[in-house]
Amino acid sequence: MKFTRRTAGVLAAAGLTAALITGCSSSDEKSGTTDSASATARGPITFAMGKNDTDKIKPIIEKWNSAHPDEKVQLKELAGEADAQRDTLVQSLQAGNSDYDVMALDVIWTADFAANKWLAPLEGDLKVDTSKLLESTVDSATYNKKLYAVPQNTNGQLLFRNTELAPEAPKTFDDLKKSCEQVKEADCLTLQLKQYEGLTVNTVGFMEGWGGKVLAEDGKTPKVDSAEAKAGLQALVDAYGDGTISKSSISATEEETNLSFTEGKTAFAINWPYMFSNSEESAVKGKFEVQPLVGKDGVGVSTLGGYNNGINVNSKHKATARDFIEFVISEENQKSFAENSFPPVLASIYDDASLVEKYPYLPALKESLENASPRPVSPFYPAISKAIQDNSYAALTAGKSVDDATKDMKAAIENAAK
Repeated sequence: MKFTRRTAGVLAAAGLTAALITGCSSSDEKSGTTDSASATARGPITFAMGKNDTDKIKPIIEKWNSAHPDEKVQLKELAGEADAQRDTLVQSLQAGNSDYDVMALDVIWTADFAANKWLAPLEGDLKVDTSKLLESTVDSATYNKKLYAVPQNTNGQLLFRNTELAPEAPKTFDDLKKSCEQVKEADCLTLQLKQYEGLTVNTVGFMEGWGGKVLAEDGKTPKVDSAEAKAGLQALVDAYGDGTISKSSISATEEETNLSFTEGKTAFAINWPYMFSNSEESAVKGKFEVQPLVGKDGVGVSTLGGYNNGINVNSKHKATARDFIEFVISEENQKSFAENSFPPVLASIYDDASLVEKYPYLPALKESLENASPRPVSPFYPAISKAIQDNSYAALTAGKSVDDATKDMKAAIENAAK
């Protein structure tokens, strides 16, 4: 299966905005805490996940059920599209239902669900040890310094290089630009700049690769207008303007990027790891390499994808739910994810020699993930993403200055948080 970046379509749910988040009913206000009885209660549970990826979790559920006949997990498949999955979960949670005990949440939903008090905080009897997980993935499951979910699987971007067109691996983005001076018969760098979530991902990657941030540590105050964030956006705009980034990128999603690279039409490409297996079966087989992204001074900053497993605050069997999400991050189960092209969150898996031999991109992916950053952990993420997309696209295509673009990003983010 491809390493799809599931969040590409999630912004179709942008109608669920700050009004939804702040408009909790009185019953919602009572939630967000876990009484001791439900925290220790055991019994059968349900696990909700988008159907596109359930083939990875089904064997794990079968193993759990075999060992726990009185606490079986029933898989409830949700729609394949991210926005439809979210709508289904939100409708159930808003009604205070316990239809879903454990929910596989797109990483960018965790803060939203936590802010709505739909998730049981993983503390006290529900505490889970996450010390062996990749730190960036744990950050994506943390809201207001409290853990609300356990990372299940992750994803990070990689820089793919056609070794015939660009023999030397760049260490910085300037190195990449210099390599492009020698590329005559193909595009230099292709990535996703179409106006959708992919543009947000890559804009934020450039901002953070130059030392900037979208939000301050408080998770509310915009930092998109800092000197570093502006420098990152300017680097993106300049690279598109001078041809370092292919003009085709402005209409490219992951799949167009994939086709451009596997057909040998671009020297470099930024994409998710699924493109590795595609490249192995393409015109560039045997003449490509992968590495982490490159930024201003070295390794760049990838955005995280993946799922976080959260417990419904209304679950009647939270102890079983807690044990199941811990079971998912066991070494055996995380290794099975790696063997099925589903990037694990357990750090040690990336050092397994037998897996590295089979999947040579794992060391590069681990370095990418170690330097990765979650998208802004905010309940207003859809509005933040739209602000970044709109203004980045205008800077790339309509001559909007970086100063004006970041100023307008900041104003839109501030307005969303009111």
